[in-house]
Amino acid sequence: MASFASTGKIDIKRQTGFGFIAVTCLVSLYLPILVVLIFSFNNAMSIGASWQGFSMRWYVALMRNEGFFNSAILSVAIAIAATIMSTIIGTMAALATTRVKRWRGQSATILAITSPLIVPEIVSAVSLLAFFSFIAQTFGISYGILKIVLAHTSFCIPFVYLPIKARLEGMDVTLENAAADLYADRWKTFRYVTLPLLLPGISSGAALAFIVSFDDFTITQLIAGPGETTLPLFIWSRIRNIVTPELNAMCTALLVVSIAFIVLSFLLTKMKQNQN
Repeated sequence: MASFASTGKIDIKRQTGFGFIAVTCLVSLYLPILVVLIFSFNNAMSIGASWQGFSMRWYVALMRNEGFFNSAILSVAIAIAATIMSTIIGTMAALATTRVKRWRGQSATILAITSPLIVPEIVSAVSLLAFFSFIAQTFGISYGILKIVLAHTSFCIPFVYLPIKARLEGMDVTLENAAADLYADRWKTFRYVTLPLLLPGISSGAALAFIVSFDDFTITQLIAGPGETTLPLFIWSRIRNIVTPELNAMCTALLVVSIAFIVLSFLLTKMKQNQN
């Protein structure tokens, strides 16, 4: 109570039961993942078998799995394309909502841009499926892989937009005003002043967009057509058929990639904060 009286705020970390609840949440979230990682090195033939010794056999089998590599390459290609498109659109949207005078409908526009974070992913997936079906039936256009790229792009935009917007809002406009005083036009000011300062935010948003696209399952499952099997869909298909410990190795590989890009995004965000 003394801490509350002196600061006027409640320190939630000091509340009764906070530590127990925090530990329970962490164990519930990460213990199943840890079990998958450990049992990917199990020498047993069955995914549900007890520990029968350390072995790399399932990773060796994974390296020989052509379907795994094909789906992984497709996931990477889609993620790269979606990341590039969403980064460009997200950057332009962030500039349009921060570096200009406030305009009518700006709040509604920001809400529309960030709505994929609020709307359930299954709703977005069904909406995109209906949209592409309407285009195909009305105009006879079949997008192929491009429809997955476009769907992922629309879903990844807010993940790019928010870090860049936060970076722009934390940037001092003094340097940009100085460039304008030196007769630099808007393009030169953006290219030589704004963009270099904005790169940590852009890089952080792009890393998030890549991993969101690479890991996506719900939207891809509804949008993808025959022969358009990404890595999450490939893993799902293996779950529905014969389940072996090789599946643990696949999930571990996917997890490693996800963690790598999450850490990269975190480091880029810290870099941005240190520059401030």
